[in-house]
Amino acid sequence: MKKYLILSCLFFSVLVSSFSQEISRYLAAPFPTNLTADPEGKSIAWVFNSEGERNVFFAKAPEFKTKKITDYKGDVGIDVGSLAFSPDGEILAYVSGNSKNPAGEAANPAQLQVSTEFQIHLIDLDTGKDQLIGPGSGPVFSPNGKRLIFKAGKDLKSISLDKLDESPKTVFTARGSIQQYSFSPDGKYISFVSDRGDHSYVGVWDIENETLSYPEASLDHDSHPAWSPDGSQLAYVRVPNVNEKLPFTSHKEANPWSIRVLDLATLKAKEVWKASAGKGSVMVWDLPAENQRIWWTPKGDLIFPWEGNGWVQLYAVNPENGETKHLTPGFGIVEKVNSSFTKNELLLTTNIGDIERRKILRLDLSSYAIEDLSEAGKINWSPVRIENGLAYLSASATTPAWPMIRQYGGQQPLAEELFPTDFPKNLVAPLGIDLIAEDGFKTRAQLFLPPNHDASKKYPAVIFIHGGSRRQMLLGFNYSQYYSNAYALQQYFAANGFIALTINYRSGIGYGLDFREEENYGAGGASEVGDLIAAADYLAGRPDVDPGKIIPWGGSYGGFMTAHGLAQAPEKFLAGVDIHGVHNWNKDIPVFASWYEPEKFPKMAELAFKSSPMAYVENWEDPVLLIHGDDDRNVLFSESVELAEVLRKQGVEVEQLVFPDEVHSFILHRNWVAAYEATIDFIQRQIQKQ
Repeated sequence: MKKYLILSCLFFSVLVSSFSQEISRYLAAPFPTNLTADPEGKSIAWVFNSEGERNVFFAKAPEFKTKKITDYKGDVGIDVGSLAFSPDGEILAYVSGNSKNPAGEAANPAQLQVSTEFQIHLIDLDTGKDQLIGPGSGPVFSPNGKRLIFKAGKDLKSISLDKLDESPKTVFTARGSIQQYSFSPDGKYISFVSDRGDHSYVGVWDIENETLSYPEASLDHDSHPAWSPDGSQLAYVRVPNVNEKLPFTSHKEANPWSIRVLDLATLKAKEVWKASAGKGSVMVWDLPAENQRIWWTPKGDLIFPWEGNGWVQLYAVNPENGETKHLTPGFGIVEKVNSSFTKNELLLTTNIGDIERRKILRLDLSSYAIEDLSEAGKINWSPVRIENGLAYLSASATTPAWPMIRQYGGQQPLAEELFPTDFPKNLVAPLGIDLIAEDGFKTRAQLFLPPNHDASKKYPAVIFIHGGSRRQMLLGFNYSQYYSNAYALQQYFAANGFIALTINYRSGIGYGLDFREEENYGAGGASEVGDLIAAADYLAGRPDVDPGKIIPWGGSYGGFMTAHGLAQAPEKFLAGVDIHGVHNWNKDIPVFASWYEPEKFPKMAELAFKSSPMAYVENWEDPVLLIHGDDDRNVLFSESVELAEVLRKQGVEVEQLVFPDEVHSFILHRNWVAAYEATIDFIQRQIQKQ
């Protein structure tokens, strides 16, 4: 036994001494977001987050040579996004700053002594002048490009681009929260949504006559208004309210939602399509979809997503006769839809045909033919049509997200010179595997084996559990920076002598309605914990894994799952890393459902608590590292405070890393690095103890 311990420690010391590049290098590549094109496809813009330094980049036809057009310096924790081109492509609007917490405080993890609230900017793309307009978010240009509207607090504001020296003016005053606003094609009206809690209206503001109306007020949630090409009609979604339905529980059926069309001349609306009862009757809100849900075709059909066959896919309906056509059959979801300046196509981000990745498809709006525009074996998303080609974001198993351009049959990366030359070269391609839980439920996972894997050795193992839970980890770098970072850490572990497993547990997206809405998940029974146990058993059963050195880690819902594993099955794990995890549903659900007061719903509250890690905390034995920012708006900071108190009373080893004023998805890059360095250090020390 003593000889075995000496050899084990010797192997670990060799492992540590041969560790590859620091985790900071795995996180060093600039991450692109907000890719957008001007209305004629002659130029594109996007944001690069380069180790916390966020700037807008611009490229123009025909060369599409990249140019940085903002000059923010350093990892200062101020976001940049919401890019929007003016109709003539000569001005780019963007937003700098951070959202506010319930106390009205804008996030400020760098403790800057200046305002960090949302600010609207306009960049003259000819001169490069960046003009600050003032507080606001969600910029939208009028069709003639002479006016900009945006949100400022509860109000919708407007400013003339010919009079930028004047203060923005309030467009109109309305009760409720103003959302999803847009101009009619002729610029005479503004449609918007007035959200009022248990119902919402589609409103219309007549700009010339300065009159506000809600043409078809209802008891339901009316939203996602979409103007017809000629501006004579307004289509929108109607979703019946769902009363006292606990978030994070299975929801497969409801009073069916529908699509309605308003005639602007008569202000009369009619139902043109309605979901059938059963599958697809619930509107899927929590996919990371674009703001739009309805798209008009040039011939007058409406395109919309529906889950009637168990997958969120696209359909077309003729609003005159109700004839409906399924456009995107197959196994997989349509996750996002981008419109095009050609007006005769939609560009789709989907996993149909490659369920563990993302593809780009072109939907022809005349014939409804589908064209695959993806790179085989890559992860492609955020497509925008450009002159003679396509721009999009792309990643692979070994290369993180990067903007690409395709023209004349060839493709090339943009701003290639900005990619770090010392980015790790020892990354591996993960293997997709199935896991079967004790109750027979099948989930998916990705397995990372160390380079030069030796089947005769016994490696320590880590299990990454994503958050959400409406997320999907892919066979490559993710399209979300949060999960791109997590994928990088899994690669780091593999490069440094670990077997790393990433699980896509039930209640996540990408695998259809029955997978996402599996019975008894979340606050309705936490059945997905069985998938984590299955992952641990799979690893323990591998001849190349040391069953005494299996460590789960994850953030948010992944922290919830990590805590559940350590509380329910401490014998299967050595330790765990719980990053801003939920530990008691009854404490955190009110963050998402203000109506929920546990004492008023005793049956719900009892099941929710039994579905929480705190219900099993007395079994917890394994060391844990808790990481949390105390301005978290998703998971209460008190969740970690309370868990630490209880575990310490039980004599459990608790380590902590707290980020003052940091939010859920860390804004400061250095906090990501610190969190991952602490995770690596903690896991190394726990293994070294064995």
